[in-house]
Amino acid sequence: MNRLKPAAALLSATLIGGGLSLALVPAHSADKPTVSRAFGKPLQAAQKDESKGDFRAALAELDKARALPKPSPYETHAINELALYAYVRTKNYAAAAQAMEATIGDGFTTTETEHTRLQQLAGLYYQLKDYGKAAQFGERAVKGGFATGNTITIVSQAYYIKGDFRNAEKFTTGVVNDEIKRGATPSEPQLQIVLDSCVQLKDDSCTERSLERLVTYYSKPLYWRDLMDSLYQSKEAENNDSDMLNIYRLAMDVGAITMPSQYIEMAQLALEQGSPGDAEQVLDKGFAANIFTDTHDREHANRLLANAKKQAETDQSSLAKLAADAAAAPMGDKDVAVGVAYLGYQQYDKAADALAQGLMKGGVKNEAQAQLLLGIAQLKAGRKADALKSFHAVMGDPTLERLAALWGLRARGPGGAVANS
Repeated sequence: MNRLKPAAALLSATLIGGGLSLALVPAHSADKPTVSRAFGKPLQAAQKDESKGDFRAALAELDKARALPKPSPYETHAINELALYAYVRTKNYAAAAQAMEATIGDGFTTTETEHTRLQQLAGLYYQLKDYGKAAQFGERAVKGGFATGNTITIVSQAYYIKGDFRNAEKFTTGVVNDEIKRGATPSEPQLQIVLDSCVQLKDDSCTERSLERLVTYYSKPLYWRDLMDSLYQSKEAENNDSDMLNIYRLAMDVGAITMPSQYIEMAQLALEQGSPGDAEQVLDKGFAANIFTDTHDREHANRLLANAKKQAETDQSSLAKLAADAAAAPMGDKDVAVGVAYLGYQQYDKAADALAQGLMKGGVKNEAQAQLLLGIAQLKAGRKADALKSFHAVMGDPTLERLAALWGLRARGPGGAVANS
């Protein structure tokens, strides 16, 4: 979370006190606010003590003023103003906050000063760990349209720290939405507060939306891993090996495959679905990263890799003939199969051409998957604008549609612009 300014820095003497001039005129005068002689004596003494820097003596005089009966509204204001200054200078910030709070809306504090003090109160109460009041006064500044970025951060963090996750999520999401509408980049801590609040609320949809925003603006492996975890556990992919392999393709691209079991599962799925190139690729990465430290995992991965290499050798020797047969076929499924093979062998231009040809012919059994793989091939080939169009065209399978949207984020790059080749 952002570091907030300490209490002393939030209170400037030039803004909150030390300049109050008391007028001792007859109480019936309507020209300007006045204090009576009874109140004037301790108040002027307090003011004199403050000018000498004797703030404890000033506070003693103000206690005398508070003991007097029936103060006028302005006399109460004058006591609070002088006390506020003395409390700040003696570092009694809890008492300073109370005195400052009493000046808000008292009829004698200027609008400009009230705006400043509402923000100072938010910061003061935050430092004092009164997070309810910190959020209360900060929200008033936000709703009034004069809050600084520091005050907005205080409100978000105050709601979160006090355990009010519903308001933390609601308030901070509103801030993030406003920044995005203005074309600004939301801060990473703000997005983290939204995410953490969603997690605390056990709101899966909210959590997934928050993670998607984090990878949109801050494309870090940690955020991608958390996002991919939600896809691994999705009910749609649970019993669909084809969708699960596509999830792993994205996970591998964003560095979100971290466990030996994930490397092994992806390889097994790829082999079962006739894509030995994908199996070989993921296992090679696993061995290069020294993932398989357990003997059993290493032996299992070695057997899978040997099988993948053997299948890939046979597959590649016949790939040119398969491509020619597919080109002559009236329907597109064979072209798609060839495109998938080329994709596994990282021959992305050939993969894109074959997949596009298959989709153009029609009659493809799983058109949504073919469209997704076309986008992946185009993106890997550096044709990012084309890839975005392909991802946008993925329809009919909720998991694949979501994967297409996430691949679209990869194509656009951080912040939503199309990444350079």
